[in-house]
Amino acid sequence: MLKDDTLANVLYVDLSKKRFWVKKREDLFEKYIGGTGVATQLLHEECPEGADPLGAENPIIFVIGPLTALFPVASKTVAMFKSPHTGNLGESHCGGRSAIAIRMAGYGAIVINGASDVPVYLAIHGNRVYFRDASTLWGMASNFTVGRVIREAESGAGLRTIMRIGRAGEKLVSYACVTTETYRHFGRLGLGAVFGSKMLKAVVVSGKRSLPVFDMKQYRKLYDEIYKAATDSPAMKKYHNLGTAENVLPLNELGALPTRNLKEARFEGASEISGETFAEEYLGRRLACSHCPVGCIHIAALREPYEDKLYFYKTSMISYDYEPIYALGSMLGISDAKGYLKLMDRVEKLGMDAISTGVILAWATEAQERGIISEDETMGIRFRWGDYSAYIGALQLIIEQPNDFYRALAQGVEQAASIYGGEDFALSFGRNEMPGYHTGPGSHIGALIGARHSHLDNAGYSIDQTTLVKKQLTPEELVQSLLTEEHWRQILSSIVVCFFARSIYSQEVVSKALHLAGFDISPADLNRIGKEIHREKYRFKTREGFSLDDLRIPKRILEISSPVGRLDEEFIRKAIEHAKKEVI
Repeated sequence: MLKDDTLANVLYVDLSKKRFWVKKREDLFEKYIGGTGVATQLLHEECPEGADPLGAENPIIFVIGPLTALFPVASKTVAMFKSPHTGNLGESHCGGRSAIAIRMAGYGAIVINGASDVPVYLAIHGNRVYFRDASTLWGMASNFTVGRVIREAESGAGLRTIMRIGRAGEKLVSYACVTTETYRHFGRLGLGAVFGSKMLKAVVVSGKRSLPVFDMKQYRKLYDEIYKAATDSPAMKKYHNLGTAENVLPLNELGALPTRNLKEARFEGASEISGETFAEEYLGRRLACSHCPVGCIHIAALREPYEDKLYFYKTSMISYDYEPIYALGSMLGISDAKGYLKLMDRVEKLGMDAISTGVILAWATEAQERGIISEDETMGIRFRWGDYSAYIGALQLIIEQPNDFYRALAQGVEQAASIYGGEDFALSFGRNEMPGYHTGPGSHIGALIGARHSHLDNAGYSIDQTTLVKKQLTPEELVQSLLTEEHWRQILSSIVVCFFARSIYSQEVVSKALHLAGFDISPADLNRIGKEIHREKYRFKTREGFSLDDLRIPKRILEISSPVGRLDEEFIRKAIEHAKKEVI
């Protein structure tokens, strides 16, 4: 590490005692680089074995990497915690300004422990930390309003990040998210509920400083090369033009777009909620995370007339991406673009993970269709595919949890199905709701064995579309491909770069960039470190009671043909067994 780099500074905050301190942790950053590598070790250190995910002993850990604020697309922050949704490893990544703000404040990591006895938010401005009263913010109906109030109260405009929860986090919904800069999220696995359990409404971070580099001339040269690759790449141009929503039509054409709780894999209304339709009819603006030249964030402008005033309109700005379009669109049979945007807007205001929310509502709809639940459980709501108004009504009840049924929905589809039945069509992997890819065995096995049970762990959907459409792999070969990708992604999320730039940040480029940031790590060493980080994640999962033997395979994924044919349960179980030998 470079002598004057503040990356090794770890800010520790104790909410119970309202105190803070800073430790130099070169030992962690020199061995595990940063991001997910350092965060995993801090989780081992700070989270006691068997800790209650909603207890004061569960830490909230934010870590950035050595490339943060130095190179393009190194724009993500890694959050680590014990997940209240799965009961083991909780890991979520977010862009916006979060990473740059933490770096500019002079820290490589922030560790928040304890729990406040009253609602608070943290304001971290450089080396000053303030515990602000958040009593007036607690209970606000809209997450957006919370952000607006804090923006007026805190300094650092244009440089700061504001990470906050909505009502879902306050009410301890196990898949509540944390929103930053309005349109980006620590989305999956329930970080918002951990915030809520600590009565922590928000974290504001700001700062301003210069960063050292090893060789300024070589730094500028490599920076320009990476910038050019990021802006000239066809893949990155795709993300700028249409965003991830461009995936809707190709996946639908392949027969890989989960529809109506995966009763089908093609959606007749896909064109109405496609990236092309949103761009042509609703696109209001594009945004980029700090230090990213791509600008993949697409914001729709939804214009609605006031009921009681002629020629007066309300315009809502609502972000859209592929995963929410799948979960709150095709998965629920919603082809009305305005209806989808209204539902998405409500999910955002409440601070819920869009993927989990959509999958849970899809299960509830099919369960009601089958007579497993009735309007007694739903309190009069009749779920129907495509009826976004009914789903909007259900969201408020999930937050309020007025009966056992909605309390179960607030804990995820696995919990709800374990109580009411319908496990065969409850689409979750390792208790985390299914991502939007029915591309073949790679996507589903990847989610089953991935450390956070996410499509972003190992991109199994990509192996389906590039390899399995051409040739068959044995279960062992498929698992090796998945693990090789997941090991490398530990490095990408330790330096920390956006996975969209994974084709740009090759082993050679990463090694060069790290050298200029003061880390001499060879490509061979990167592979070794990636494997070790992954192993350490599984060590935490196992410590907290996770076992690959306990994984449930939803029968629905076996019933609906994928682009590479029907999935075979025996093949999947052999793959899980091989994964167990490799990672445990």
